[in-house]
Amino acid sequence: MGSNVIVYGWKQSIPGRESLSGQHFQEFLQYLQQQKEQGAIESYEPVLLEPHSGDLHGFFLIKGEPSKLASLTGSPEWVQHQVRATLHMTGMSLMRGVGGPAVMERMGMWMSAIPR
Repeated sequence: MGSNVIVYGWKQSIPGRESLSGQHFQEFLQYLQQQKEQGAIESYEPVLLEPHSGDLHGFFLIKGEPSKLASLTGSPEWVQHQVRATLHMTGMSLMRGVGGPAVMERMGMWMSAIPR
């Protein structure tokens, strides 16, 4: 199982474009399911955050191998979803990271880099 993740997040729908956001959300879920079935990603999970004062109100957590995630985010289909999202959402962001066993590996690297 890959320990690499993408967090594809957003702030909120642009007022008056909420129905576009809802429709695109469903289409993006279908797209991610297709990517999972084709082996391009290992898993995905949509997350909606409870109201708070921050700028991130929801995200998709997408897990997979580094090279496959890079291919995914460089594909024309992914870029098309990004372009569409900018027409009805604010605060779109794409962050890469690690999870699972890779967290302890990275923490070990960080700890070894601390000057003593």
